[in-house]
Amino acid sequence: MAEAAREHDLRPARPGGPVPRVSIGMPVYNGANYLAETLDALLAQRFTDFELIISDNGSNDDTERICRGYAVRDGRVRYFREAVNRGATWNHNRVIELARGEYFKLAAHDDLCLPDFLGRCVEVLDREPDVVLCHPQVAIIDAAGERLKSYRYAWTAGSPRVRERLHALSGLRYRCFPVFGVVRTAALRRTRLMGPYIASDRVLLAELGLHGRFAEVGEELFLSREHQGRSTRAHKARSGRTAWFDPSRRARVVLPVWRQGVEFVRAIRRTPLAPGERAACYAEMVRWVGRHYKSLGKDVVLAPPQVARAARAAVRPERRTRPASGQTA
Repeated sequence: MAEAAREHDLRPARPGGPVPRVSIGMPVYNGANYLAETLDALLAQRFTDFELIISDNGSNDDTERICRGYAVRDGRVRYFREAVNRGATWNHNRVIELARGEYFKLAAHDDLCLPDFLGRCVEVLDREPDVVLCHPQVAIIDAAGERLKSYRYAWTAGSPRVRERLHALSGLRYRCFPVFGVVRTAALRRTRLMGPYIASDRVLLAELGLHGRFAEVGEELFLSREHQGRSTRAHKARSGRTAWFDPSRRARVVLPVWRQGVEFVRAIRRTPLAPGERAACYAEMVRWVGRHYKSLGKDVVLAPPQVARAARAAVRPERRTRPASGQTA
């Protein structure tokens, strides 16, 4: 029965119909708390030529019922469900795989988009072909939806110079809200998408920046919700955070800053750049090490306790296999 339901979900919502200009992809796992409010906001966009792809990663709360209800009421909604949780990385990349639109927007189940979000971003992308990603200004809201503060970017992600974009997007201090902007789907698919490691969204943004510049709409059209169930709060331990990305790769030893640096270099290597641009980007990564040497050192300091925990975890199963005192094998 479950498998049959999944096969039904995988059919396009509008077979043979026109391809939408924008695909909104929403990966979700147990998101019933804010899901309906978020879906209402997305479906109320003044720009209406979009599809909304929901990939349910084996939720065991009310997520499935809510999503199926919206799929029945609105033909733009395409709902897909997995029987088990395959991790955030798989689910994020799944909605990109299913996208049909020229442009793509990632959506979280708990954030809100004001009605002009899509329209304003599409206008910029249509008008400026060198822009690879467009995002609006951001406001932070609390669990009840009350506005807390604005969040602004003072960076060079919109520069025509690739080295300056890399400098901005490889930084470790900014919050990765632009990942929820509107991006050219073709450019997105030229990247490695989300990886199964901490801060892979930052690496994705940096790689997109190698392909083109970012643009910001000067209006607060994105409301990011702070609440205790948010993934960055619910999974604070490094091993738990890694398992959130991919449950099959629960790493015992995690060096997130080192991993980001390695992935930035790999992105430079695989992106088609002019020789001078590539050299400038490699030089920027040398400076990146100097800027973030304290964070790199912290990774090293935290590694030995992780190694010790991994060693203890490896010994415990062996001990459990030994017969207890007074018992026969």
